[in-house]
Amino acid sequence: MSSIDSETKRKLREMGAQPLLEAIEAQHDDHVLGMSFAERLQLVVDHAHESFNHSKIDGLIRRSNLRYPAADLRRVDLVEERGLDRAVLAQLATCSFIQRQQNVVFQGFTGSGKSYLGCALAK
Repeated sequence: MSSIDSETKRKLREMGAQPLLEAIEAQHDDHVLGMSFAERLQLVVDHAHESFNHSKIDGLIRRSNLRYPAADLRRVDLVEERGLDRAVLAQLATCSFIQRQQNVVFQGFTGSGKSYLGCALAK
């Protein structure tokens, strides 16, 4: 399946199906040996859908103009030194406050990481 002709590749690019083409080309014959066409197609579509969702999320993050677009709650350093509670951070990461319709307010001194936490939570 990974050996498709250049005309088919051109048509896929023309239709805007570049993620689908990349998923097809990423399949190695030795990994899909013995799989049915439907199973191989499912792998291709899953890969293309994952790429589509990833691109969509990247676009939303880019358009949000976050001060720290790479912020991530899983990578918060110096938790104890900054007076942050790991349990509270873990609870914030679940985003359950959204379902409870609660606000989140960060307080602290300059340089304590309020903006970073806000950006991480926004993502």
